[in-house]
Amino acid sequence: MREQAWADALSSPAVVTGRVAGGGSAADEHGVPGTRSTVVRRVQLAPPTAPSAPHTRPLDLDEATDVVHGLHRSPHTVLGPHAHEGHVTIRTVQPSADAVSVRLADGSELAMTAETGGIWVAVVQQEQVPDYRLSVTRDGRQRVVDEAYRHEPVLGEADLHLIGEGRHEELWRVLGAHVRTVRDSIGEVSGTHFAVWAPNALAVHVIGDFNDWDGTTHALRVHETVGVWELFVPGVGAGAHYKFDITGPDGTRRAKSDPMARASEVPPFNNSVVTASTHRWSDGDAAWMARRAQTDPHHGPMSIYEVHLGSWRQGLGYEELADQLVDYVSRMGFTHVELMPVMQHPYGPSWGYHVTGYYAADSRFGHEDGLRLLIDRLHQAGVGVILDWVPGHFATDPWALARFDGTPIYEHPDPRKGWHPEWGSYIFDYGRPQVRNFLVANATYWLEEFHADGLRVDGVASMLYLDYSRQPGQWIPNANGGRENLEAVTLLQETNATAYRRNPGVMMIAEESTSWPGVTAPTDKGGLGFGFKWNMGWMHDTLDYLAQRPYSRAHHHHTLTFSLVYAFSEKYILPISHDEVVHGKGSLLRKMSGDPWQRFATTRAFLAYQWSHPGKQLLFMGSEFAQSREWADGSTLSWELTEQPAHAGVQHLVRDLNRLYDELPALWQIDHHEDGFAWLDANAAGRNLYTYLRWGNEGADGLRPVVAVLVNFSGIAQENVHVGLPYGGRWREALNTDAQVYGGSGQGNLGFVQAYDVEHQRQPFSALVTVPPLGAVWLVPDPEPVVEAPVVEAPVVEAPEVEDPAVDEAAVEEVTDPAEADSPEPVEASPDVDVEDGTQEAAASDAADAPEEAATEDMTAEETDGERRPTAYPEDDER
Repeated sequence: MREQAWADALSSPAVVTGRVAGGGSAADEHGVPGTRSTVVRRVQLAPPTAPSAPHTRPLDLDEATDVVHGLHRSPHTVLGPHAHEGHVTIRTVQPSADAVSVRLADGSELAMTAETGGIWVAVVQQEQVPDYRLSVTRDGRQRVVDEAYRHEPVLGEADLHLIGEGRHEELWRVLGAHVRTVRDSIGEVSGTHFAVWAPNALAVHVIGDFNDWDGTTHALRVHETVGVWELFVPGVGAGAHYKFDITGPDGTRRAKSDPMARASEVPPFNNSVVTASTHRWSDGDAAWMARRAQTDPHHGPMSIYEVHLGSWRQGLGYEELADQLVDYVSRMGFTHVELMPVMQHPYGPSWGYHVTGYYAADSRFGHEDGLRLLIDRLHQAGVGVILDWVPGHFATDPWALARFDGTPIYEHPDPRKGWHPEWGSYIFDYGRPQVRNFLVANATYWLEEFHADGLRVDGVASMLYLDYSRQPGQWIPNANGGRENLEAVTLLQETNATAYRRNPGVMMIAEESTSWPGVTAPTDKGGLGFGFKWNMGWMHDTLDYLAQRPYSRAHHHHTLTFSLVYAFSEKYILPISHDEVVHGKGSLLRKMSGDPWQRFATTRAFLAYQWSHPGKQLLFMGSEFAQSREWADGSTLSWELTEQPAHAGVQHLVRDLNRLYDELPALWQIDHHEDGFAWLDANAAGRNLYTYLRWGNEGADGLRPVVAVLVNFSGIAQENVHVGLPYGGRWREALNTDAQVYGGSGQGNLGFVQAYDVEHQRQPFSALVTVPPLGAVWLVPDPEPVVEAPVVEAPVVEAPEVEDPAVDEAAVEEVTDPAEADSPEPVEASPDVDVEDGTQEAAASDAADAPEEAATEDMTAEETDGERRPTAYPEDDER
């Protein structure tokens, strides 16, 4: 299939082959409706029939012909006012006018004479170029308009130089469409300045609803050295629809949306829209931005909620989301929201990953200021915002970036570097300075104009490798003979360096799935310069492990421990993203093996494991309440499930996980260094049990906060687990995923355990802990006094084994309430347990320095049904 797609691409005139395509109708390029392409036919104008008035600047007939046929590269040299022989000659092109006159500042009018081809001329009897307007009569109706060609260029030499060098970091301020107001002796003139990069175009016009989509009167002038075209069009304001009408080297005129447009029509319509922001950022946002500039987010708490705006709750726009989404995320306790692409894209089911408007907010949800309002409200609520950004490829729609000026200027001209065979899209020409500038400035645009707190860069691996998803013969080596895309590396380094330099406190995140070294290393040390990298290996390994039946997980035990081999080689985010719950992969809940009760229990244990594993965490919407069906972009989330106890329990758990995560700095302060993690026992494969410590930074009192984590992925309760602890005394059960409030059976430790002066697992103290079936327990030091007399006899309490029958998937189409399924016998909750929250409040840590390395020694135990269970504390000689 992939080979056929490649063959089809090479034979298609829409792919970047460098050939001029032929065929199709005169109205549509390649027969694609809506592309509005026509072939320019130049016919020499007849000379004026009437003699010119005295002192009229001579008209060059060849230049006039080019103006009339839209082929003149600098129409200002013919049209507008020009001093000549002590007088001023004024020309305009008004091919459909019946009469035209010049109206001067003193109110006088001077009739213009039709010359040839719709060009009108008048001579003003003064030396200085006057301010004036035009009175145009057509079909008996008169209107007064300003003349575009009397206005000077807006772009300055500095801007043009930076554009030519590919170094304009605020490119959106000079290219695109910008409403502006100028003043002269007659009064104020409001209009829109249009500017576009089209270096190989023969001519460029702007067409829109303001000129009946006829660009005859609005041809742009070119700055030849940089290939930028510009024109100020009076009378055009916010809300006007437009396109650029570009004549390519093949003589074909094509209507193209503006690459720098900051607004677009709602699909399926695709005209660009002139826009102006009136949003005023709140004081709350200003305070957020001030704190952001002084904070390093890479070493703070980060719990990310990934959202697809169109299906979170269908039918909501930006402004409605600013109420409902902000309220929900705040109540759930997430620190950040990651929005799947909000840049303009024509095809909704692409989820925004096939972009046509890189500088335009998705118009499906409203005006660009609505997105600003949403981000503003999130900041007021203390929630950061990450936007998905897609520089790796772009959509093929013929009215957008593809072959923009009739040639491949945004895409690489060689399909071996410019065509993505897996995704059927174009790849940017990363080595071209102006294209690199377009992308670097685009990243800056979203960070600065919309106050985004970070960008998650999509498909980084596809950018880094020239042979990504390609067969031999479909790619070409780099200059060194390797497969690394050196131009893409440079782009990513420049983008990251620019983002961090201009906007302290932001984060750049790579979706990178290979072992490319130094993704999060600084650029000055040869790294790519990202702040975070998605840990795709952790995600795949963990989900593969949890898909196994509990009785077979012992054979895959170190699938889970492997992530700690490389956990500190990069700064990682642990993602359960949209990609894992779509296209037949099933929801997070359905990835877990077992019957309904086991699936819910395993989901809860997994979430506690994810939140306590080194790295920040990301969870896709719907997973926070264990949605049963996989995600579908065309329908809303199954919110009705939150009324069922099992789903509400998972939602409650996630809320408590976020609260505890924020309260316990040991879970996030040292995510990226081995000092923040220590195994207690990584080898308890027979029990499907993982135990470890998470450490925070040493405080002013010399103590370090710590959390002990025990995760049991077996189907039976693990009683009297002998676990080493760094401090003696009481340890509070801060979290138990088997709490009844979460939908569990209620097995646990009655709210706390006692650590005694018995060394174990290279820790100076130890305790006996019950870990519920398919459950996780977090323990934190509690300031209660140490109990002197330990109970050395630890009776073995038999817990009924949870059955693990084969499950008929069809019978679990909607996962039932686990209360109806078999589950372990619940036990009484301790009076110390807050049943409403299902957690214990974290107390101030009475900490000591952590051991350098955790031990994985076996403890004295007796064999029980193939499991090793402690019967008492080990003697001194076994410490």
